[in-house]
Amino acid sequence: MTRVAATGKLVILSTGMARLEEIAHAVDTLRGAGALELMLLRCTSSYPAPDSSLNLRAIRTLEETFQCPVGLSDHSQGTVAPLVAMCLGACFVEKHFTLSRADGGVDSHFSVEPAEFSQLVSEIRRGEQMMGDITFGPGRTEEGTTIFRRSLYVVKDLAAGDELTPDNVRAIRPGFGLAPRYLDAILGKPVGRPVRRGTAVTWDLLAAED
Repeated sequence: MTRVAATGKLVILSTGMARLEEIAHAVDTLRGAGALELMLLRCTSSYPAPDSSLNLRAIRTLEETFQCPVGLSDHSQGTVAPLVAMCLGACFVEKHFTLSRADGGVDSHFSVEPAEFSQLVSEIRRGEQMMGDITFGPGRTEEGTTIFRRSLYVVKDLAAGDELTPDNVRAIRPGFGLAPRYLDAILGKPVGRPVRRGTAVTWDLLAAED
C-alpha cells in the first residue's frame, strides 16, 4: 500500500468488507505515504450482491468522513445501483462487463452486456442533468406554466373605497395576481380606484394609507 501511495498517482481503494476503522487506517496509511489523490469505492463483496446488501447511503458517510471522492464498485445485477449511487454523490462506477453472458464465466451472471452498458452510461448522463442545482421557484422551462398557478382575483365589481372581503376576492387561476398567501394581508383594505370583476389583485389596487 505504501509503495502504491509513493507513486503519487491517484489511488482508488475498494472498501469491500472493511469496517469504518479499517478504512480510516488505510486512508491514513496512504496519505501518510504520499497519496495526494484518493478515491474510495463503496463495495459489497458478494457475487452477485443482493440489493438489500448494498447500503448505498454509506457513500455520503465515506465522502464526509474522509473528505475525498467516493464511487461504487458494483456487483449487483442490473443497472439500478449505479444510478442510485450517482444520486447519492458517487462520481465513479466500476461495473463488470461481458460481451455475452451466454459465454459463461465466473462473473457473467452479474455482468452487463454492451447494450446494457451503453444504456447505463446514457441514463447516468441523464441523471446528472436531473440532479441540477439547488434552486427553488419557477425555472426557465416552467415560465409558460405559471398561468396554471392560483392567485388572488377580484370577483365582483368594486367602487373606489370598497374593502376587499372574502366575498369579493378569490384564489383562482391564472397566476397573474398576488399569491394566495397574501389574502389575510389584503382583506379589509380599501381599493383606491374602481375595479372590475376579473381583475388580478396587485398591491397598486389598494388605496394609499394616510
